[in-house]
Amino acid sequence: GYLSIGAVIFMLLEGAEERSVVMKLKEKRHHFLEDNTCISDSDLENFIVEVVNAANRGVSAVKNVSQSEPNWSFGQALFFASTIVTTIGYGRVTPLSDAGKAFCIFFAVLGIPLTLVLFSACVERLMIPCRQLLYWLYDKLGHLCKVFHIQILHLIIILFVHVIFFMLVPAAIFAMLEPKWNYLDAFYYCFISLSTIGLGDYIPGDSFDQPHRALYKVATTFYLLMGITMLLLLITVFYDIPELNLGYHFYLKSDEVCKKTEDSERTRLKQSELTSNKKYIKQVDDVQSIRSGQYQSYQQDITPVTEEEP
Repeated sequence: GYLSIGAVIFMLLEGAEERSVVMKLKEKRHHFLEDNTCISDSDLENFIVEVVNAANRGVSAVKNVSQSEPNWSFGQALFFASTIVTTIGYGRVTPLSDAGKAFCIFFAVLGIPLTLVLFSACVERLMIPCRQLLYWLYDKLGHLCKVFHIQILHLIIILFVHVIFFMLVPAAIFAMLEPKWNYLDAFYYCFISLSTIGLGDYIPGDSFDQPHRALYKVATTFYLLMGITMLLLLITVFYDIPELNLGYHFYLKSDEVCKKTEDSERTRLKQSELTSNKKYIKQVDDVQSIRSGQYQSYQQDITPVTEEEP
């Protein structure tokens, strides 16, 4: 239901915009062919296909196919590797060779679990000062507020830190560095990237005249790693509050059902034992335990053990 509601809203919001873009593109194509009669429609179609395919591989045809730095410099490659292991996967720049595609699979299979371990370790370390902050709030506000309210205040503090230092401030920096981005575009990029959705419609440093492109990509890589770690910390703090942990309530209900099932099964087994006439004899192989009388209740079913002759 949630997916269906979202699909309907996206269809209503984006359908008209898409139709507008299609009409403008058709009009520009028509005027171009009218102004350049020496170019046939098929030649223009072939040229557009080549340009679109190159753009999908991260190569821009703007400015006579000139870029400040290649897509596979060290900074660009490091940025691409980070999007693989963090599962962001923008999809703008992708491996072109068969060897690159094969290595990408191997790199992801090994790198994604290692990255998850890294994130888990970082969150565990960061939870130490977070819990110290929570205990400090307990000490200062415990006589005034309920525990739940103090936990909510603690969550709000962590949320503000994440939003301000990993969403609002970076969005302002990206809006200044990217010539075609407004603040909403930059904030949209930060949210889409840190949530590992990675649509790929906005990628920093992809302008053909971007100065210091490799350094820019490296800095963005470290921002993504720190931002995702902070987001995971926020989620951990959220789920530490039992009243907000929906999964906790779900598991409680499941445990209650399992307990009832186990009780009914135990009752059924007891009834079957009472109605059964079979006699069960416990086999004891430990002679020393029999001599000490530990299994006295079963000794009527066991042959008495006598001392062996020396």
